[in-house]
Amino acid sequence: MNSNLTSTEPSDDWGDISDAELLDVQSEHLAPPDRSSPTLGGNVGDDGQSFETTEKRIDYLIKKWPNLAPLFERVKNRSTALSVPNQSPMERFFKRHLSVTQLCEQSWCEIKMAYGFIKPKVRMLEMQNTEVTTGASIHLARELEVKPNVVTVAAVTREDREALKLINMLQMVPALETGQLVREFPVFGVLEGMFFMGVVDELYRSDSGELVLSELKTRSHNSLPRPAQTKGHALQVGMYKLLFDSMVKGSVKRDHLLHNLQLDPNRVLGSDLQTHTQSLGLQAVTFRELLDHLLIVLTCSNLHAIDKLRLEYSHQSSGKLIGTREVAFEEAQLRTNIRGYLAYWRGERVPQGVEVEEAWKCRMCPYEETCDWRRDRSQRLMMVNKRAKLECPKSDDPKPNGSNLNGSNLGVEYR
Repeated sequence: MNSNLTSTEPSDDWGDISDAELLDVQSEHLAPPDRSSPTLGGNVGDDGQSFETTEKRIDYLIKKWPNLAPLFERVKNRSTALSVPNQSPMERFFKRHLSVTQLCEQSWCEIKMAYGFIKPKVRMLEMQNTEVTTGASIHLARELEVKPNVVTVAAVTREDREALKLINMLQMVPALETGQLVREFPVFGVLEGMFFMGVVDELYRSDSGELVLSELKTRSHNSLPRPAQTKGHALQVGMYKLLFDSMVKGSVKRDHLLHNLQLDPNRVLGSDLQTHTQSLGLQAVTFRELLDHLLIVLTCSNLHAIDKLRLEYSHQSSGKLIGTREVAFEEAQLRTNIRGYLAYWRGERVPQGVEVEEAWKCRMCPYEETCDWRRDRSQRLMMVNKRAKLECPKSDDPKPNGSNLNGSNLGVEYR
């Protein structure tokens, strides 16, 4: 059985600093020597001082952690506008790279995804709902099925935490080569000029020898999702394939990871980590040595490109399988879609919300009542309806389906 390394420190999830991530800063470059972490939550400081507003809490934190002052000031002066002139979202949200799941959220509704950065507290509350936490628990349980021997190692620096993930990968590669199933396999690389990262749910070989990439989706409803929901799922597994394929082909370079995650290649790994790597037969003292070893192992392995993409849907309450779907891989169209999403991140266009046909998504959105896009679209459609009624002859009574007698549509209310 494979062992699974975990850290005594919370992971930063391979992320850079965004407004939401400032709520839980976990970085040796940012945190003070006592390893405590600044947080925007809470109304009482360490000295018992109470705060009436977020601004006062931020002022207190700036005094306590002066090295974080520029970041906290950015949160304090954060604009709630969906777009800011002369500033791309990458610059605005201090992003150096993106996760695959961020593009999946973007494919559902770009406005909702943007509001997740602009209004991080709402986003955090959404991530704490029962459906999300239950899904996370199911994923963890499945991971422990194949990696029951969890080894806890102290991670002192950011490089240590990333090294833990690399070591887990080094143990999963030979397992996959010998036909074993592996879960929670990290993938990373450059797609269309942007560095992406993600974690594959499941990799295994089929009875016919095909390398299968499978993604588990848990649902509160005991039914397969509608096409609008599977759009993001197909995007996710397609991007995972592109990233995995580039890793085993040797297209991923050391500097891609070091530069985009701002890691020190010469950082000496912690003593606990070195002891564990030696027990695995790895002779790596610095982060660079460990990363170089992983890239060589990936390139020289007998692993090849993913053959098949699969989505698995499971019912949360009963745990029963709802069904599976095979996803066709169309690289040209996939890359076109990725470029379209990246146009927003690079500031080449403003964020776009859902169209009228998918306005049902708004009913389940936590930003529904404060969404500028929804309000503006509603006002525009109301004006169209009003103008159409004024221009339409009174004798042309509307049909029940919203069209007049000559078949032209009078408009649709955006709700």
